[in-house]
Amino acid sequence: MADQQALDEVVEFTSGLIRIDTTNRGGGDCRERPAAEYAAERLAGAGLDPLLLERTPGRTNVVARIAGTDPSADALLVHGHLDVVPAEAADWRVPPFSGEVRDGVVWGRGAVDMKNMDAMILAVVRSWARQGVRPRRDLVIAFTADEEASAEDGSGFLADRHPELFEGCTEGVGESGAFTFHDGAGREIYPIAAGERGTGWLKLTARGRAGHGSKVNKENAVTRLAAAVARIGEHEWPLRLTPTVRAALAELAALYGFEADFSDVDRLLDKIGPAAGLVEATVRNSANPTMLDAGYKLNVIPGEAVGYVDGRYLAGYEDEFLATLDELTGPDVQWEFAHREVALQAPVDAPVYARMRAAVEEFAPGGHVVPYCMSGGTDAKQFSRLGITGYGFAPLKLPPDLDYQALFHGVDERVPVEALHFGVRVLDRFLRTA
Repeated sequence: MADQQALDEVVEFTSGLIRIDTTNRGGGDCRERPAAEYAAERLAGAGLDPLLLERTPGRTNVVARIAGTDPSADALLVHGHLDVVPAEAADWRVPPFSGEVRDGVVWGRGAVDMKNMDAMILAVVRSWARQGVRPRRDLVIAFTADEEASAEDGSGFLADRHPELFEGCTEGVGESGAFTFHDGAGREIYPIAAGERGTGWLKLTARGRAGHGSKVNKENAVTRLAAAVARIGEHEWPLRLTPTVRAALAELAALYGFEADFSDVDRLLDKIGPAAGLVEATVRNSANPTMLDAGYKLNVIPGEAVGYVDGRYLAGYEDEFLATLDELTGPDVQWEFAHREVALQAPVDAPVYARMRAAVEEFAPGGHVVPYCMSGGTDAKQFSRLGITGYGFAPLKLPPDLDYQALFHGVDERVPVEALHFGVRVLDRFLRTA
């Protein structure tokens, strides 16, 4: 079991990593190297030989391998990213890069996304070094750059240029799962991610005839773009159930004492109450307009207008997503991918999932573990290129008044010290026997 020093170190490391500003503003505007060096130094202190790898100077990744006791077993990837999204300090109660520990809570950008998990991994590995513990299977530890943008300098670079470092890895764990979801009726639910929707970030371009703003113009690029964006925003996507989402609904229905009726999913979501929040974003594809860019002067009709859409699609329904976008954009608007990544699906009847469940239940005996599909994406997408099946498993035991999902990319991001301690204990238990 993780020792007291591990419990102290996970708080120290979470705070220390938060104090290293690794804001990823996109377009290459980030520098993860100081955080990578921080992590590598602590891995080296555990007797490991970490590699620091870069595609672009300053965009640093860390990879290390721990030899397991069973050489016949497949290896397991354990990964976390080092970059964070921007934070506007004026909006926060506590400076976002202070890493302040106040009233039993660690504050700052990255406290849940995902420097807490990075710190847990470091604390567990160092605890094993002190106790002479080795896991059953080889573990590959990876701390990545650029997850909050394209991953081209992070997991994408590692998968494409350094696949040999992940030799033997068949499964991986990263963000986000095994956190406490309170249903408002006293139940603690611990969702473990066994799937991700695919990423289809789209650039829409409408072209027309430029001209004076006072003249009639039936070929107005802005009008064409606005009409397409309105059609996309108002489109009602049909229900589509993947195996992971179906399993999640079945287990949640059983938890509430009834059998899941998949012929009326909307009614099923109503019956499981607040727990529907775990699955309602993943029962269909989605496309949300997010940015518009057109024109350069109020009285000039531009010849081109551009918009952007955050699209997400379920495993097995990418073709439907693409065909629908063709229809919604129409003949006057062309679209292309600004960023594209696959949808993922992981089995919930696999031994590794059972071991994750057992680890959570040991330290949260009153909790209910269920599978779920992430509405967004993680580095697991890039690692899937290497044949690695990804799960979201970054355990945290949270109080009812802390909305974990709202803290992702939110203001006043924070994590309780006790949640970190729980995470270290669960991760230690799982990784020893995974």
